Amino acid sequence: MATRRGFLEATATTIGALGLARGRGLDRPTTDARVRERGGRAVAPIRILILGGTGFIGPYQVRYAVERGHQVTVFNRGKREADLPRSVEHLTGDRDVGDLKSLAGKKWDVVIDNPTTLPRWVKDAGEVLKNAAGHYIFISTISVYGEPKGPPDEGAPVMAWNKPEDPLSYQKSDPALRQFYGPLKVLSEREAEKWFPGRTTVIRPGLIVGPEDPTDRFTYWPVRIDRGGEVLSPGSPNDPAQIIDARDLSEWVVRMAEARTAGVFNATGPKTRLSFAEMLYGCRAVTSGNNEIRFTWADPEFLTSQQVRPWSDMPVWFPPGSPMGAMAETNIGKAVAAGLTFRPLAVTARDTIDWFKKLPADRQANMKAGLKPEREAQVLAACHTNYAKAGS
Repeated sequence: MATRRGFLEATATTIGALGLARGRGLDRPTTDARVRERGGRAVAPIRILILGGTGFIGPYQVRYAVERGHQVTVFNRGKREADLPRSVEHLTGDRDVGDLKSLAGKKWDVVIDNPTTLPRWVKDAGEVLKNAAGHYIFISTISVYGEPKGPPDEGAPVMAWNKPEDPLSYQKSDPALRQFYGPLKVLSEREAEKWFPGRTTVIRPGLIVGPEDPTDRFTYWPVRIDRGGEVLSPGSPNDPAQIIDARDLSEWVVRMAEARTAGVFNATGPKTRLSFAEMLYGCRAVTSGNNEIRFTWADPEFLTSQQVRPWSDMPVWFPPGSPMGAMAETNIGKAVAAGLTFRPLAVTARDTIDWFKKLPADRQANMKAGLKPEREAQVLAACHTNYAKAGS
């Protein structure tokens, strides 16, 4: 075990150094033409209705669409402030109670549906907008694949609804909603295609990350690494990781709206395989150079024995071979062929840290994912005890 631990740490260092040197995981420099094309104006301005528009990805979509010359309307309850351009039209309603009156009598070229989990919400929107919009983009999730047997592409089996309850009866406040998240998204996708046949785009993102992320599921890593010291790291350095910057996703969604591209698309990243070590060292590249960092890699079995959970305590990570392990290698070739591009991982990590450090102190002290410092120290101590026993 001593030899294995030393080997893993050395391997991580090598992988990280190579990854940074050749840009794997960091993708491509910002001078690349495909990155520069994010800016500029669209060839033909269109009218876009964004259902939501004030959450995580919505403001990025709105600002990018306006930047490209589009006319943007947002529809939501009006209860969340967001920094949106002055030209944006605001319509108020509540989909959970079927209040869509403010949409009546208006027309748009494309609708982007961001916040929906409930198929009833899509049904209600379809009834109002089926003749008022030419194209419908539904933001779904790779969670529709459940526990795939292999890396899923868009043709992989999706979760079935096997409950006796009518799925159209669910409301946002229903406590069972989280449990049925995947199947309800599947039904919402189908509801969108029902009301907009042949003119629906379903986008299934993976873990969406970056500045303004309310979940901290990726934020934990650059923030933890920036703090310095010994960092508990899950599994093996070569385990896969997939994330997508909210800005990359949002900007691509707008370009898909411009092109009226129909179909189903997985949307995560980066373009080429990213190992967990490359992700961590990508974060290390933009964190404080004054802090000494050491990554200690812990086996899945040891983490389980310490009640350290994948995804929540060790964000982004699922053990390879576990029921959810294949989700970290989701096939995104179709989206890449349709123009999905990625900014460098180092940019995402840097911008995330800069945003996080501007949050109130109590928010910074209470991250919503990952291990608390004292808990991480306990697990690391147990890890070293195990290591010492194995070496004796």
